[in-house]
Amino acid sequence: MEKRIGVVAILVEDKKNIDDVNKLLSCYGDSIVGRMGIPYKEKQCNIISLIVDGTTDEIGSLTGKLGRLEGVTVKSALTKK
Repeated sequence: MEKRIGVVAILVEDKKNIDDVNKLLSCYGDSIVGRMGIPYKEKQCNIISLIVDGTTDEIGSLTGKLGRLEGVTVKSALTKK
């Protein structure tokens, strides 16, 4: 399957799920090229942005699992080819 490059934005509003988010990101580490995380204390949330390089199945699996966590919102954008 063809690999794609993309970005994934993760908003964590429920801090009790930070450990679960980090475990998932570690499991999919082979598909993650770069990561930037910012704790936004004034708004009581954490923002994580990822640069990813993987198949649509790999990236979709990651974003799907993240999106099922309570208090976590995920959006992604991938190259067409």
